[in-house]
Amino acid sequence: MTAEVEAFAAHLAQVERASPHTRRAYVSDLCQLARFLEERGTTLDAASRDDLRAFLASRFAANAPATLARKQAALRAFYEHRVRMGHIADSPARRLVFPKRRVSLPNVVAVDDCFALMNAPAADTVWGLRDRAALELLYGGGLRVSELVGLDTTQVADDSVRVLGKGGKERMVPLVAKARAALLAYLVRRLELRPRDDALFLNRRGGRLTARSVARHLARYALIAGARRHVHPHALRHSFATHLLDMGADLRGIQELLGHASLSTTQRYTHVSSERLLQIYEDSHPRAHKK
Repeated sequence: MTAEVEAFAAHLAQVERASPHTRRAYVSDLCQLARFLEERGTTLDAASRDDLRAFLASRFAANAPATLARKQAALRAFYEHRVRMGHIADSPARRLVFPKRRVSLPNVVAVDDCFALMNAPAADTVWGLRDRAALELLYGGGLRVSELVGLDTTQVADDSVRVLGKGGKERMVPLVAKARAALLAYLVRRLELRPRDDALFLNRRGGRLTARSVARHLARYALIAGARRHVHPHALRHSFATHLLDMGADLRGIQELLGHASLSTTQRYTHVSSERLLQIYEDSHPRAHKK
């Protein structure tokens, strides 16, 4: 890691309070850029807009649209920081435009499949109760899996949970009736797992459940439920937002529930909703098919 990237990483952690995931991703992107620039005979601070455009072009075939967008964001944030610190006069990433690929729709689980998933964990074991409560919070509250596994018992109230989101921002997520009932049923038996701390969701050793374990359990329950597509934890968050929008919920309210800093991030679900309708039409309507 170069000194420039190291200083930016410290800024992300101490000033921006970016999540560990964001810091790792941005540092990785910038280290890739530094190696690319070295091969071109230049450095991070001496890079031009053409250098950055060439770097993104070199990653176009290998990376998904979301990854390319993140790399572009990393470049902008890094060079804006270098300008503020007085190391360079102008940002080469400013007004950096790059051709966009068609972005695939987020993985949205059908309503019936979501209902089947919620009922897949056994209700007569503490493990099943734990998993049912976790799934109800992912889908019923739109939580990120990192937010879910980071919950402590002290963050649970009668009708809501206090969630620590990206950048250390807190928000209150209301508990729908099903999620509240599932969480209460699990909490009644949680002590059977011999907890080592206040972690809400526990593993078999009494420690905090990991995001990877949640994904593994969810994949198993998706098979049990007969879900029509692969389901990962973030798909339940996508489904939460899309199903609310389909039922007429206000976009600003969905933004608050999801903990999005910008409304533009939430607005993509309006495209998801309309494109899903078109997809359903093309798949189902007899006039949509050519002979």
